[in-house]
Amino acid sequence: MESSRPFCWLLLAFLILSSSFVAQTHGRMKEQCPLYRYKATLLKPDFGVDTSDFKVIEHGINETNVYPQEGFKEKDRIERLPGQPPVNFSQYGGYITVNKSAGRALYYYFVEAQQPNGKLPLLLWLNGGIYIHPGFSSLGYGAMQELGPFRVHNDSKTLFTNKFSWNHVANVLFLESPAGVGFSFSNTTSDYNNTGDRSTTTDNYVFLVNWFERFPEYKNRTFYISGRDYAGHHVPQLAQTILYHNKKANKTIINLKGIIIGNAVINDETDIKGTYDNLAGHVFASDLEASQIQKYCGFSLNASRRSPECTAAIDAVEGDIANGLDLYNLYAPICFPKGDTVQHIEASVLEFADPCSFDYVYAYLNRPDVQEALHANVTKLTHDWDICSSFIKKWKDSPSTVIPLLRELMANGLRVWIYSGDLDGTVSFTSTKYSINSMKLPVKNDWSPWAYFAEVGGYTEEYEGGLNFVTVRLAGQQVPKDQPGKAFVLIKHFLDGTPLPVLVQN
Repeated sequence: MESSRPFCWLLLAFLILSSSFVAQTHGRMKEQCPLYRYKATLLKPDFGVDTSDFKVIEHGINETNVYPQEGFKEKDRIERLPGQPPVNFSQYGGYITVNKSAGRALYYYFVEAQQPNGKLPLLLWLNGGIYIHPGFSSLGYGAMQELGPFRVHNDSKTLFTNKFSWNHVANVLFLESPAGVGFSFSNTTSDYNNTGDRSTTTDNYVFLVNWFERFPEYKNRTFYISGRDYAGHHVPQLAQTILYHNKKANKTIINLKGIIIGNAVINDETDIKGTYDNLAGHVFASDLEASQIQKYCGFSLNASRRSPECTAAIDAVEGDIANGLDLYNLYAPICFPKGDTVQHIEASVLEFADPCSFDYVYAYLNRPDVQEALHANVTKLTHDWDICSSFIKKWKDSPSTVIPLLRELMANGLRVWIYSGDLDGTVSFTSTKYSINSMKLPVKNDWSPWAYFAEVGGYTEEYEGGLNFVTVRLAGQQVPKDQPGKAFVLIKHFLDGTPLPVLVQN
């Protein structure tokens, strides 16, 4: 198997490399997110197979999975979270059963728009993970650190308002998926060893169908799907499934209009090539190391066996970035754990977010009073809530590319935006540019700066067929956390279907 899957070894090298920065930036994650565990998955025969025929799996998606939802909405209403400032919107949290026989249920957190008018869209947010570790929490990341209405103070007891929360322009639904992530669970232990792209997509669709039964007022609402990193797989796969069932039923079950994904894993070959090119371009790897990787490693799925020269070059890059660096944001400060507490670091002059925010969220979401208010952990899980799942032991299927899905979504008239924080070192803007270039789409509007007030917010290029590529300046992978104002402009124009602001030249 080693001789036939050299690309897997290359990907494995980067995953191990990534695990070192995860351990440093989030102290507890060293134990919770051991990416090296996925070596066996990387070497599976079905990993990395270029699947051009993305057929929707019918199994598990039928009327028997639509369960009665009467009365659950009001039970899910969150009156107030501990330490929360006053708000003028409704929020809900609870579980949706996606498989009754297995006892599998997914946790959601939902915040209605701050000025509800019955017209603002519904936006689903899915966090992903690092390549084939798709086990990151949408509650802990998306809701509490990125685009949700609250952030956690460094006392881990009180919340403060995020003035750039996306629920100013949409009703936002956060889903912890698959089972084993965050508060989501299964009573069937084997589910955690039987997870992959297909099963996750099935459960996400079943969740949505049932959620709309619980919140019927949103059934006809304009719907969009968003997410980042490995959600580059989850988002288009769920979108395809929605389109399929709408067509099969000959009616609009879910009124899907578009998708938006950030720093997205969409095409292994170009994603990995771009990662190493980007590190060299940001002077985190030498020109010699970068040229040796390009010369000796090869990025094609059919490349020859990894050579000793390739191994040496990858090892050298790992050594360059092994300590004191957050690959999620190459220029941000990092959090230094100090015993059972953290040493709080003020944001830099570039106003990056507090690098220790994960630790505050971890402590907050593990408080019993917070879990009670969220209607979470109702089965009294045997483990702490964590931002990264340690329960998903195997990932069964992960196609090497989802580009055929992007083409299918565009052909069906969906709006497709892909954005990149330009300081991310894991799924860089360079990777995304390479991936989009491989689609060979005609350019509709050339590469140009977009405006955030009087400065460059980033750059954008629009392609024929409905695809927009946008960069966000001075942001890492967590764009709404690193640059909340720019992220807000981005999501507003995406939802409105309008071009980003043009920079006025003096």
